[in-house]
Amino acid sequence: MAYGVRRVRHLHGFLPEAARIGLSLLPGRETEAIAGWGYRPTADRARRRATKLGVPYWALEDGFFRSVGLGSDGAAAVSLVADDQGIYFDATRPSRLENMLNQPGPFGEEEQREARDLIALKNTHDLSKYNGAPSFKPASLPPADGRERVLLVDQTAGDASIEFGLASPASFRRMVDTAMAAHPGAQIIVKRHPAVASGYRQGLIDLSWHPGLIPLDEPCNPVQLLRVVDRVYCVTSLLGFEALLLGLPVHCFGMPFYAGWGVTHDAVPCPRRTQKRSVEEIAAAALLRYARYVDPLTGQGCSAMQAVERLITFKQRADDNRGHWSLAGIAFWKHAPLRQHLAGPTSTVSFHRSLQGAVDHGGQPLLWAAREKPGDAALIQVGKAQRLEDGFIRSAGLGSDFHGAASIALDDTGIYFDPDSNSRLERLLAEHEFPPALLQRAAKLRAQLVRDRVSKYLLGEETALNLLADRRKILVVGQVEGDASIRRGGGTIQTNGQLVQAVRAGEPDAFLLYKEHPDVLAGNRNGKLSAEAEALIDLRADALSIDACLAAVDELHTLTSLAGFEALLRGKPVVTHGQPFYAGWGLAQDRNPPAHRTRVLSLDMLTAGALILYPRYLDPVTGLPCEVEFLVQRLAEQRAKGGRAKTDGLWALARYARAVRYGLYPPRRASTY
Repeated sequence: MAYGVRRVRHLHGFLPEAARIGLSLLPGRETEAIAGWGYRPTADRARRRATKLGVPYWALEDGFFRSVGLGSDGAAAVSLVADDQGIYFDATRPSRLENMLNQPGPFGEEEQREARDLIALKNTHDLSKYNGAPSFKPASLPPADGRERVLLVDQTAGDASIEFGLASPASFRRMVDTAMAAHPGAQIIVKRHPAVASGYRQGLIDLSWHPGLIPLDEPCNPVQLLRVVDRVYCVTSLLGFEALLLGLPVHCFGMPFYAGWGVTHDAVPCPRRTQKRSVEEIAAAALLRYARYVDPLTGQGCSAMQAVERLITFKQRADDNRGHWSLAGIAFWKHAPLRQHLAGPTSTVSFHRSLQGAVDHGGQPLLWAAREKPGDAALIQVGKAQRLEDGFIRSAGLGSDFHGAASIALDDTGIYFDPDSNSRLERLLAEHEFPPALLQRAAKLRAQLVRDRVSKYLLGEETALNLLADRRKILVVGQVEGDASIRRGGGTIQTNGQLVQAVRAGEPDAFLLYKEHPDVLAGNRNGKLSAEAEALIDLRADALSIDACLAAVDELHTLTSLAGFEALLRGKPVVTHGQPFYAGWGLAQDRNPPAHRTRVLSLDMLTAGALILYPRYLDPVTGLPCEVEFLVQRLAEQRAKGGRAKTDGLWALARYARAVRYGLYPPRRASTY
């Protein structure tokens, strides 16, 4: 393996046929194949060594759906091509892709159907190779006024695909002249490479050739651009393939991999390409047979559809994160994980001591909701600031022990723990139309959470608790006293002792099992029971997990704790004495329900709103965006491997020192995936 290939992450996943992969400048006689990066000059030594040893040379290149962002910025790739016969952009010799398409006979109907499904998914989500560019703005072009729009695709000087594609710089002049002559009344647009527009690279189309050429220089989503044109002229650009997948007429003045099969208008012949192929067949060969795919979260090989779905998740997060984020009220040890949550090719993050400083800095202000001050409300409205909090499936350990959050919630109107704020979660639960597919997903998620015993922090022992008491058994869960959720939603009850007294007063004959909040148990926060309240309970279960406690009782009582939501997910009756986000929807017995919550929800609706639609998730291992189901799986795996977080003082001190020195996550650029 040539040293230049070292930057390819998950190489074993891309090359499963390689029993062993080594990196060496001088491969030995035991080498069965040598791989290098394409046919670049930097791979010359690898190719010569392969010839000398008499072993195949495998040319590696980025796949056609690569990443969100550029590889040079460290963006994780989901696809790669590996070719031992040539490389797809080299029309001077056969490649593995060309040979696939040259085989006589049609592709199977099932494979073509899969290709059509993949094309539909790609076009629905405007996916291309790199997916980091901003959305196309129609105002970037003058009005067409009913005229045909013709797109000419420029390329950078020195692009290897031009020479290997049987073309030259002169091909671009020929392309421009042909387009101008063939479409005299059309609007002729030249899409120049951003590096050319910025002066860093030289392009091959000179705008002075014809006065009617309209340059389009700013970066934009190429699929969205193609939607506003009627036909495309290119030399060897991949944009021609994108246009074919959208059903546009494509004129080629070189020989890219998708030309020569009868679906493009070709100015250059390639006598080797003898078969006539449909767009679906070319897509099936290139995207399904030729390209290889890896899930960057697991490093394992996967199908094209799975890789594209992962890419969609990355792209949606990157689109959500575009622009500058100015954060206020954030503890320093949370900076690193929040940078990852807000990462993207065009996103930046800054941290400020106050909300005023964040608003003054510009961009999108974000305030840690629990640190909101009395004077911040007006500034939030004026500065259009959003509130930020941990999500409901957080980490394998406590935040107060400096474990970074794997989920967060951004809220543009309030925050979920404040029943009077009209939060985004409350609006979702009150107004959202939950389609059947989403409810089915929520039901599966509930089953996964119960099966894998995943809760917010994954703390506590799983030891079975056998309560032989002949009385009704009730679990009372403690909270951090002074916590914002109690201040906003606790009503007249503001302490754990008051909660225990209220439960005992209403259930004088019940067996009360009390579980202290993990932050209080760890000594990080306030909330210890008074002696009077301690005398009212029958047994403590502080060291047990919430699952173990719920399995032993008939009912759970809480003020505003998330444990009530977790009990509902597990089918346990819940009594709320405050106003948590899950109260008032007909699912719990609410002693003080919010009067404005009148909709009756199913448990799957509540699950969909609170765990699928409201938060955003991050894989704690790779730092990449993920779906809630993947995070649940990852946390369950961490626990199975003994990754349960410790909460003793020495561990907290070690986490604190590590946070100070390194941050919670390995150093990574905040602007890329």
